[in-house]
Amino acid sequence: MTPLLETRDLVKDFTIGGEIVHAVNGVSLTIENGEFVAIMGTSGSGKSTFMNMIGCLDIPTSGTLMLDGVDTKTLSNDQLAEIRNQKIGFVFQQFNLLARTSALDNVAVPLIYAGVPRAERLRLAEEKLVEMGLGDRLLNSPAKLSGGQQQRVAIARALVTKPLMLLADEPTGALDTQTSLDIMAVFQSLNEKGITVILVTHEPDIAEYAQRRVLFRDGKVIDDALVKNRKRTLANG
Repeated sequence: MTPLLETRDLVKDFTIGGEIVHAVNGVSLTIENGEFVAIMGTSGSGKSTFMNMIGCLDIPTSGTLMLDGVDTKTLSNDQLAEIRNQKIGFVFQQFNLLARTSALDNVAVPLIYAGVPRAERLRLAEEKLVEMGLGDRLLNSPAKLSGGQQQRVAIARALVTKPLMLLADEPTGALDTQTSLDIMAVFQSLNEKGITVILVTHEPDIAEYAQRRVLFRDGKVIDDALVKNRKRTLANG
């Protein structure tokens, strides 16, 4: 079976002050469909740069990035944008919601770019918000939602196009401990339904909710192992 994601000798260089910095330096990694993987590392380790590349937000300097069997370097900018919209759902630390827009319309945004008619957009958006336990918050703006509710809206938005995988960049970084656990319960539940989840975090306790932990340092993978004694949220027993 073709892996969902495969990188071979992936490199991303930046030039800073006349010097070349290897943000990602020869990373080879395979992630299968249905995995829940935590990407860990301190600030500057390369984990966020790696996330940007596998999310087709940034182009590698060299190496190969295969996504669902397709070599991304053969794709045009428009094709990469289509992949981002249809195959990848993004969840961010600061939620990235439109401030003056309802939860319903925030979730519907990706469907605009997919050309879905408005009535169908709103139906699908409502469906995802109900799944996230926000059926009574459809018309609330972000200012009228708690941090945890805002992140659930962001997750609903990431899911509305039925992507192959969710990329979550520090999704609990702006949340308190209990709310963080609630969000991890959501991710574990989604993963058990077959959605691939790739989570970037610098928090070891959050990484323990994943099945597998990949540790970055100085742009390289220094450890890749299954999580021993994996934590389970109360929602999963």
